[in-house]
Amino acid sequence: MNITIRQMQKSDVDEVVRLEALSYGEHHWSKESFYNELENNLAHYYCALNDKNTLMGYAGCWHIFEEAHITTLSVNPDFRKMGVAQHLLFAIIDDCYKNKIKYITLEVRESNIPAISLYEKNGFKSIGTRKGYYQDNNENALIMFTENIWYEKFKTLYNNLKASKEPLNQK
Repeated sequence: MNITIRQMQKSDVDEVVRLEALSYGEHHWSKESFYNELENNLAHYYCALNDKNTLMGYAGCWHIFEEAHITTLSVNPDFRKMGVAQHLLFAIIDDCYKNKIKYITLEVRESNIPAISLYEKNGFKSIGTRKGYYQDNNENALIMFTENIWYEKFKTLYNNLKASKEPLNQK
């Protein structure tokens, strides 16, 4: 299966919001939130599409000085466990290298073991907890962070992961 990663466009927002609701239920971002993000100079958002141009997933982050903060990453349940999230994360990391970012951080639900495993595999470490972070059920969030992505240890891990994945179409 081919996965194409490209920058999110305003024409993607309706489908992104549908996936957002599917992934997060009633506590999801609105269309307006995504439109605002696409106008935000700090924000970098991506879509993963298959050969039929179907939205498989999306991800976004903010670049603030030397740090990128992943704001969202979601994959349609029909396309999970196919490498979509990994390719979206590669897009974010590639963009961080392009923009001289040093560190990447995020919050993730403590119960989201598949996401935590993905992030740990990519060199993220848990550095703390935000108590009651998620409004829908008061669940805690793990705060995860990378070491400096320019350090040889991180670059080697990243390059090895990328080499082990199928080639990707990027637009």
